[in-house]
Amino acid sequence: METNQQVVSEDAASVEKLNRSYRQILTELRKVIVAQDAVVEQVMISLLVGAHAMITGVPGLAKTLLIKTMASILELQFKRIQFTPDLMPADITGTDIIQEDPGTGKRQLSFVKGPIFTNILLADEINRTPPKTQAALLEAMEELQVTVQGVTYAVDRPFFVLATQNPIELEGTYPLPEAQLDRFMFNIIIEYLNADDELQVVRETTTLKNLDIVRTLTGADILEFQRLVRRVPVPDSVGRYAVALVRASRPNNGGLDFVKEWVNWGASLRASQYLVLGGKARALINGRFNVSIEDVQALAYPIMRHRILTNFHAESQKITTDEIIRRLLEAVATPKSGL
Repeated sequence: METNQQVVSEDAASVEKLNRSYRQILTELRKVIVAQDAVVEQVMISLLVGAHAMITGVPGLAKTLLIKTMASILELQFKRIQFTPDLMPADITGTDIIQEDPGTGKRQLSFVKGPIFTNILLADEINRTPPKTQAALLEAMEELQVTVQGVTYAVDRPFFVLATQNPIELEGTYPLPEAQLDRFMFNIIIEYLNADDELQVVRETTTLKNLDIVRTLTGADILEFQRLVRRVPVPDSVGRYAVALVRASRPNNGGLDFVKEWVNWGASLRASQYLVLGGKARALINGRFNVSIEDVQALAYPIMRHRILTNFHAESQKITTDEIIRRLLEAVATPKSGL
């Protein structure tokens, strides 16, 4: 029978392994990606939690390059779907086709798997395809399976959907339904670089450069780290704070006047779950085996911004969901202990 000391010792070794792997991934990514450490951290947290992430930003900020480079660093199968208005659900999930047996001449239906059967799926410009096609991702994202013609097929584990979208081009786009947005752990906003970093990008991308990307993690490693994340203890005060923060975003709970004025629907239960799970993963990649209030606060924006639905009062006053989250962080009391 394992003793508590043995368990703690094993977990300490696993935390060190995870922390070392994270530093290696950062080293490899920096060969291609300049700055954007916060974005990288959030993508990595989603992988450690076993969740999906959306990256939103204007063209030219390396959204697609980041995901492709991350996939090349990990020893995982990677596929990309370029979402377009004429994309069909079968183009994602696969379809049954009639095949003839050369030996017998008998014809039968055979399922040809679509690109969703992979470990990392890049859904590039996901908001450029109609909701019916977007919905083809829902079952796999939530249940790790795909159903076609009444037959269910399991997708491989680990499985991640990393999606990108462009916020400034509205023509020919289809906003994701709230139910699908809720399945993404993060809506990560990627911003313009500062002048020095932008100059570095220009210099590095306008010269000859030989890149040697070293693969650092296998699928088995990631599954091991996902189990480790689940074992990280969370103080009751931190769990209560995460729940209180999410509940405060809901206007039907009463309380905060600005929420009643600007919000139609607040964040879902998934927000509470992801704040805690994300806090666990963030603690681990920083070499800690305990979750703090600061971990929860650091992830509030990417976890909650796509789960709060504002009303016309907020739109008329140009109040964004990030502004609402900022006020929530100020208004919701934190435990005095800080843990």
